[in-house]
Amino acid sequence: MPDVLFRNATVYTPEEALPEAWVWVQEGRIAGVGTAEAPLRSGAQVVDLRGRLLAPGFIDLHAHGAMGYDAMDATPEALRALARFYAQHGVTAFLATTMTAPAAAILAALETVACVQAEGTGGAALLGAHVEGPYLDVERRGCQDAALVRPAEPSEYRRLLATGVVRLLTVAPEYPENQVLIREATAQGIAVAAGHTRASYDAMVRAVALGVRQVTHLFNGMEPLHHRTPGAVGAALALDALRCQVIADNVHLHPAVLTLAARAKGPDGIILVTDAMAGAGMPDGEYTLGGITITVRDGIARDPEGALAGSTLTMERAVANMDAAAGLGRAAALTMATRTPARALGLGAHKGRIARGYDADLVVLEKDLTVVLTMVAGEVVYRG
Repeated sequence: MPDVLFRNATVYTPEEALPEAWVWVQEGRIAGVGTAEAPLRSGAQVVDLRGRLLAPGFIDLHAHGAMGYDAMDATPEALRALARFYAQHGVTAFLATTMTAPAAAILAALETVACVQAEGTGGAALLGAHVEGPYLDVERRGCQDAALVRPAEPSEYRRLLATGVVRLLTVAPEYPENQVLIREATAQGIAVAAGHTRASYDAMVRAVALGVRQVTHLFNGMEPLHHRTPGAVGAALALDALRCQVIADNVHLHPAVLTLAARAKGPDGIILVTDAMAGAGMPDGEYTLGGITITVRDGIARDPEGALAGSTLTMERAVANMDAAAGLGRAAALTMATRTPARALGLGAHKGRIARGYDADLVVLEKDLTVVLTMVAGEVVYRG
């Protein structure tokens, strides 16, 4: 693997923007960052970015599918197709996200994740799996099969956790059975998010005490915020312990709500996600999500009842939408797609920043955030 020197870049670390900066990549890691004259070494590949943006690669913790494929297909072909597509949109690492299904189907998907992790993807790195369901509230299930939503049962979920690839769980924390799972999962170092829930504010406080540290797609799949019964939304906005996944497609959330969430939580409290489904990157038409036929029209995915069913969002557009709405600056929006998700998975010591010793997971962007190049562990996996 040759050394690479990116020069003449606007580097987002992401906390700050460094104009006319350089980044040295060596053996898959960042060997140096600076704004003085760039070092020159024999044999290095020099890439003049001509003022383009260089940022940490995006990390998507909630992505079901794209290009007609879904993580629940449980095939290496599907996961590699997702990894390649996500890389085209600046993603350098992601969690393959499952849906409510019979245990055997979820287990097959997780075992496939383990297989592809071992062999590599050729695109964005597969960090593991996000198990979204089946341990949800049936009334707030969203596009999940109501007949298969169920309380957590130890003999079932222990088989799922035993695969070793589950990095994030979404559960409804108000149910006692699910609270046992929260304790077991967090004891194993697995992140847990509250989602598809009717939890009260007090129930969310108790969930935080058990180890819940995220909220899945804030405002969606939960009771609306009320000034006397704040519920999960109120807890998500008020409790510093909780980071909030946000689908910034201007469909799931109005831009004014993006502004509200960003100002309430700040860049360290918002995790930009796509919740992408099989229709992402594809023409309008019919696709499948969680065994349900989904219609994509004008890029918006809906189930047969007209409810939103995942998205066709890509991460660079999520960053652009949040940047436009929040008014906190581009560095803040980039932080929500890089450093914050890395920290939420316990990877903040080596992913999500441009700093010496960090993984060389990088994205080159035009000023309008069009993706030019994506690098994973020092290897270029996409070039526009």
